[in-house]
Amino acid sequence: MITKIVSKKFDIPESYKLEVAQKNGAYGSLKRLFTMTPDEVITEVDKSKLRGKGGGGALCGPKWRYMPTNDPRPAYLIVNADESEPGTFKDREVMDKDPHLLIEGIICSSYAMNIHTAYIYIRGEYKWLADRLNTAIDEAYEAGIIGETLMNGACDFKLDIVVHRGAGAYICGEKSALIESLEGKRGHPRLKPHQKECEWYFGNPATVNNVETIASVPHIIENGYEGYTQYGTEKSPGTMLFALSGPVKNPGVYELAYGLKMIDVINTLGGGMKEGKKLKAVIPGGVSCPILTREEAENAVLDYESMWDIGSTLGTGGMVIIDEDACMVEVAKNIIEFYHHESCGQCTPCREGTGWIDKILHDVVTQQGKLSDIQTISDVCNTLNGKTICVFAPAVADIIGSIVVKFKDEFEAYILGGQAISSKEL
Repeated sequence: MITKIVSKKFDIPESYKLEVAQKNGAYGSLKRLFTMTPDEVITEVDKSKLRGKGGGGALCGPKWRYMPTNDPRPAYLIVNADESEPGTFKDREVMDKDPHLLIEGIICSSYAMNIHTAYIYIRGEYKWLADRLNTAIDEAYEAGIIGETLMNGACDFKLDIVVHRGAGAYICGEKSALIESLEGKRGHPRLKPHQKECEWYFGNPATVNNVETIASVPHIIENGYEGYTQYGTEKSPGTMLFALSGPVKNPGVYELAYGLKMIDVINTLGGGMKEGKKLKAVIPGGVSCPILTREEAENAVLDYESMWDIGSTLGTGGMVIIDEDACMVEVAKNIIEFYHHESCGQCTPCREGTGWIDKILHDVVTQQGKLSDIQTISDVCNTLNGKTICVFAPAVADIIGSIVVKFKDEFEAYILGGQAISSKEL
């Protein structure tokens, strides 16, 4: 069931060290990379149908082609390592256990887009990972892998890599807010352009990709796009790092080919539910995704198209498992507290709406709620959805709105009974 592409060195002791990594194939893709033109590299990635694995699932190849050619301005690659989504902890596995794979992916990606400076924007709380990345980058410089040339002159291509720590704002995981922060400004998302184009860093062209996305590139270059598309489904080829958390026997990060049944992953790799409890619900890809009931989770398939078909999304692959004893009112309250705190405040519907829902749910859990509150929450979610600059507010509407709709009976029972109600008691 497990397919190791990005995670193939995770189980090797001290695989974060250059010497160990190279003994186990690190930087092996560069031999083929240097025989290819930049356009051939992008074409290879395009044919692989590699998706962005930070939540959106957009195709990587077409995104790289937005980078203007023959532009005199310097171009930048920005690796999004601001992994702050609750339930998501896969990128830290790459940075912790195989930072040289990320560096190798940065080399391949930068070569393809004629980029000579790459930034890794990392979550502020990940200090130990920033240190690990910096150590690996120093090793790569000392070994001549990056710097004025690549691989000690094997390719006359200059590349510098810089790690930048954020200050702990969840919103800086949104790519334009990330760039604003990297420029030294407040992390506020930017208005989207009228047409598809690259990002802009100090007015210079830039591409933003997630850690796992970049770490997937070396396999594609070394083995060709066929080496990637042999896994997964026709429309969602390849693999993804799935993070299981919650009351399962074996929580953790597992690399799986797209197309597996969610319930099989929970029961087989996850070991099933702890203490013989029954599954109640699953948030499939970090807490910004619409929740799935037990019945939906039992039929869900882990690929983008299948998840969209059932009204949710694969997101970051962070599956938050919820058992029968959990009260969904309290689950919603826990989630909205996070979003209320993390809203950047730029857009009125988001700033006020997250606070309003938080206040309503506070009233409910302190026995001050009323049945009309349920409709009010749904109305606020409707106001949040599609009326703000970025997808933060729609994400709140997705998760909170879906919990209210699918577990409305629990909200009603909580309000009428004044206490938490588990599914056993309904």
